[in-house]
Amino acid sequence: MDHASPQAGDSSLHLQISDLKRLSDALSPHESATIFEPENSKRSADASAARRSVGPPVPAPEKKLTLFALRLAILEKAATGLGTLGFIWATVVLLGGFAITLDKTDFWVISIILLIESSRIFSRSHELEWQRQSTWTLTDAGITSFRLLKINSSKFWNVLMSMFRKPGPNGRNINASSEERQKKWDKKHLPTRRWASSDVPILPYFSWFFLSRNISKILQCLQILAAMACVALSLIKLIRRDFGEIAKGDSDKRNRKSALIIFYGLALAEASLFLLEKVYWELKVIYGKILEKVSEECEFGPWGITSVRRFFYDAYSRCVDGSVFDGLKMDMVSYSMELLASNSPDEQLMGARILRSFAASKRFSDDTLQKIGTTFSAVERLVEMLNWKDPEEEEIRQSAAEILSRLAGKKQNSLRVAGIPGSLESISSLLYVEKTSDSSVDEICQNNIVADHEHYGFWTFNHLGLSLLKKLARDHDNCGKIGNTRGLLPKIIEFTCAREKLLKDDNVATSQIKSVKKSLQVIKMLASTTGSTGKQLRKEISEIVFTFSNIRDILRHGEKHPNLQKLGIEILTSLAMEDDATERIGGTGGIIKELLNIFFREDMPSDQVHVRTAVGEALVMLALESKQNCHCILKLGGIEKLVKALEDPQVRIIAARILTNLCTYSAEDRFMELRGVAAAGPMVLKGIISDEDKLQEVTVGLAARAFKFITYAESSTMFEQAGIEESQIANVLVQILRKHIYPPAKFPRIRRFTIELAIWMMKDKESNVRIFKNLGLQNLLENVLETTSELESFNIFSGTVGLSRFKTSMHSLVGYAHNLLK
Repeated sequence: MDHASPQAGDSSLHLQISDLKRLSDALSPHESATIFEPENSKRSADASAARRSVGPPVPAPEKKLTLFALRLAILEKAATGLGTLGFIWATVVLLGGFAITLDKTDFWVISIILLIESSRIFSRSHELEWQRQSTWTLTDAGITSFRLLKINSSKFWNVLMSMFRKPGPNGRNINASSEERQKKWDKKHLPTRRWASSDVPILPYFSWFFLSRNISKILQCLQILAAMACVALSLIKLIRRDFGEIAKGDSDKRNRKSALIIFYGLALAEASLFLLEKVYWELKVIYGKILEKVSEECEFGPWGITSVRRFFYDAYSRCVDGSVFDGLKMDMVSYSMELLASNSPDEQLMGARILRSFAASKRFSDDTLQKIGTTFSAVERLVEMLNWKDPEEEEIRQSAAEILSRLAGKKQNSLRVAGIPGSLESISSLLYVEKTSDSSVDEICQNNIVADHEHYGFWTFNHLGLSLLKKLARDHDNCGKIGNTRGLLPKIIEFTCAREKLLKDDNVATSQIKSVKKSLQVIKMLASTTGSTGKQLRKEISEIVFTFSNIRDILRHGEKHPNLQKLGIEILTSLAMEDDATERIGGTGGIIKELLNIFFREDMPSDQVHVRTAVGEALVMLALESKQNCHCILKLGGIEKLVKALEDPQVRIIAARILTNLCTYSAEDRFMELRGVAAAGPMVLKGIISDEDKLQEVTVGLAARAFKFITYAESSTMFEQAGIEESQIANVLVQILRKHIYPPAKFPRIRRFTIELAIWMMKDKESNVRIFKNLGLQNLLENVLETTSELESFNIFSGTVGLSRFKTSMHSLVGYAHNLLK
């Protein structure tokens, strides 16, 4: 912007670039923190500290499962150890040493026990593998427990027949009802080029029996039966002890009895430990419902039991295959991140569901997001999933977007997400805008927000994509990356399109309004970015042809959606920091008119006053150093209405600022129209003598600009109407300089305005010069020279960075006032 003249000081603005919600929503305009104040770093720090505060850590529910797996593994390894010892004893001592002298019965019993126990011991790891695979389809304990041994004959045959029924296409039961088939189909992926592990027919002619999802049931049943047979045979032999007669002097058979007792004892102990393990399993899983309880504590929902079961089997497998303590090292979050990296769609879906559930949980979100954020590979995998557009992978993609959205809620994590190469392009892929052959603006707008596809939820992805961008945009560097991502800004702006039908329809879908709101919030954050990045972003946003027309429609038809109006207005305020954008806004037909209509609307509900305040700030910015926009406001009868608005405590400060800019930047041929501001003289004088600092600042500034349009005779009349003497005003001005020894951050222009009004009062009026001399103005001016700050040298502040420096410095103003005093 061009530098202001000495008389332009009262038009200064302070744009607070912050994502924090302004207090103006709850307080009156003159008491709230507005964009006319520099950014309060302490308030921002306090808010950040509040966001960082977290509650005490919550115990992980899966620790119950890993402890359960440890105990089972101890029993399993003890049984396996005894079984191995028994196998060695039998092969080396009995069959190797006494095979010829053994009784025929003992020989066959030992052989049977060795056969069934050795097959169980050496096939245990394979059985666990089948057991693990079965978790994709099992939803209850099934044949893995003793429940099967307790069911009656009819239930047994039902279970048996269910295993023998021939599955239809895609592994579905051909005897299931149509409703059940549809329900299963909705939950199942469409056919793919790969087998589902649970549906593989192991043998070609017995596929109905040897499906891999049934192998685990078969092996479990056989293991239990084998263990029970081993117990029975061992007990029988130990009770009877009919090991054959030993003749006197037969030295080859004298130790046979002891060796057989040791073997049968080992076999009994090994089988008993295995059955004890199964009983413990039964008590914890079936009666104790440990899996269901953990799933409930994890807040997983109906799908959770399968995930919990899969986690438990993996923990149990690690304890059995390696050290018994290996399973204790597992946790559900790390486990789900491992599943994400899998090539199996089912495992990817399971991992995504677990992470999404934990990330959304109030109890577990902090710990979960911390772990994800510090695992680069997991964040990279989630970002990659955003590009998956296959309908089969819709839930995985949605889960990844939800997790990243929550992850980006923390600033340090948002930097990690945006730092992944191609992350913003991946987020952009979530935003779907249907293209039409008709290029008319109305057609494009109507198709910007797309109704859901029959089988794909575009609304959900649009909302998640915009939410992600909103959270990423809280960081300055991320804003620059968003602006540099090809085609992303136009996409976001297309979602701000809302025509009259959408805004006025009471039955409009909530998702449509949400998309408009989110897109406006993102644009607002980008437009309010500070520094050279913000300047470039504002330029790019204002150059997109639909930006201002979309906002105009929201202002014109959005009475039912004041929050949307406020967001659009704040975008205009930020964009107006750039000269070109200011002119484009004023040149877009109807924008200034709609702003004035909202600002002067007297029937606005009290809870929407913040919208009027935002409109006033936008008008102040648009009138700043723009003759075109000042002319437009004057043409629409702005002077009379603004003078009247000075009587309204809710908007009088904003109205005074708008009038100040009109008096400063209007063309010289508008002198007669601006004379109407003289009617506000008495109210301005009363504002000067008030005790409200902000009100004093704006009224002193308005007086310094507006009083130049009235003659001295008219000024005398004005003082008489207000019942205030010039000496009283002079005393107030001196008290202001004495009170504010240093420039205050909340109203830094007050000393400049005070000196300018004192200069106007002393010009060609000796009596006022004597009054100011007697009040000690000269000494106060010397103090101003010694305490002048850069804070008083700029029209606009972007955060804490000064923009648009005043052409006339404070030293020049003080020097001019000194000359008048002499």
